[in-house]
Amino acid sequence: MANTTSAKKATRKIARRTIINKSRRTQMRGAVRSVEDAIKKGDRDAALKAMANAEPQLMRAAQRNIIHKNNASRKVSRLAHQIAKLAAK
Repeated sequence: MANTTSAKKATRKIARRTIINKSRRTQMRGAVRSVEDAIKKGDRDAALKAMANAEPQLMRAAQRNIIHKNNASRKVSRLAHQIAKLAAK
């Protein structure tokens, strides 16, 4: 339990940021899931549209330290590769 006033304030700030970060993480995961669903269905056009939404969300999450920068880059790369494989079919 926090004793000093600054520690109590820090606890309040952390609680506020946690709510915001959870919301952003949920949005990001939903965007990625929509790309994965389109890939699973084999719908390249839908996958490209979903990717146009998901990539900025991933990078924004990385900028705001919700996920690591390399993690975001890896996800974008893997999704783009899967979409490219759809075109080859």
